[in-house]
Amino acid sequence: MASAAARIVYTDLDGTMVGARGSFWHTADGVPTAEPATALLELHTAGVPLVIVSGRTVDQVTEAGRIFAADGAIAELGSLVTWKGGRARHQLPGELPAEHAGRTPVDVMAGLGVVEDLCAANPGRLEWHAPWHTTHSGDALLRGFVDPLAVDAWLAERGLGWLSLRDNGAIPATAELDLAPEGQLARVYHLMPRGISKGAAIAWDLERRGIDPADAVAVGDSASDLEMAPVVGRLWITANGAEVEGMPELLAAVPNVTVTDGAMGEGWAQAVRASL
Repeated sequence: MASAAARIVYTDLDGTMVGARGSFWHTADGVPTAEPATALLELHTAGVPLVIVSGRTVDQVTEAGRIFAADGAIAELGSLVTWKGGRARHQLPGELPAEHAGRTPVDVMAGLGVVEDLCAANPGRLEWHAPWHTTHSGDALLRGFVDPLAVDAWLAERGLGWLSLRDNGAIPATAELDLAPEGQLARVYHLMPRGISKGAAIAWDLERRGIDPADAVAVGDSASDLEMAPVVGRLWITANGAEVEGMPELLAAVPNVTVTDGAMGEGWAQAVRASL
């Protein structure tokens, strides 16, 4: 487990640090609150670096990093590590085949036509997560409602086993997307090379910083965030993420995870305070 005082905090953004409609100032129920901001101030006052870890693009996480005074950011679900306000960057290629070295995963996938074929194989259940997908370089950003394991099997059958579909959480019902069965929310997916993950990016960043993983804390809300657990002392999952179907079983297999009492920003504030 992590020591009483963490030396660094890595945090997911959407559904974790910020809640519904991306607000840092409202609870999951839409009630105004200053708890997340107060906890963030306490974190900065204690001198503990904050690093944003998100599926968003590098420009988006860099801008968010400026707003929240973060010390760095990890974009596109672990594809790109940035620091110095985004001026310094390191791309993680994962298992991108050697013959494609020097090209971005998105360029490679475009040349292969894999996204178009995958969406055609899942009509009405998978599409580009427009317009946010256009600036991604390390992953193809999609939305819909499919079985990631079935998609991975589909990829492997076509000699594309180096790719994997990653689930990054539900899209709010307010988006009114007709991509999921009745009673289900559409989800965000990242089609990307295997070997790229939030955990791998954090491990690289910790080594760069010279920080022992046992002194690091991570906070998240989705299945993809569980990949951070092996490379930090403690992982916190906000209550909203822990309630998702299938998550309780996944959480039971993670020894260093703790579920917060509150959802989204309120839970995030609890995790931050417990790390100081």
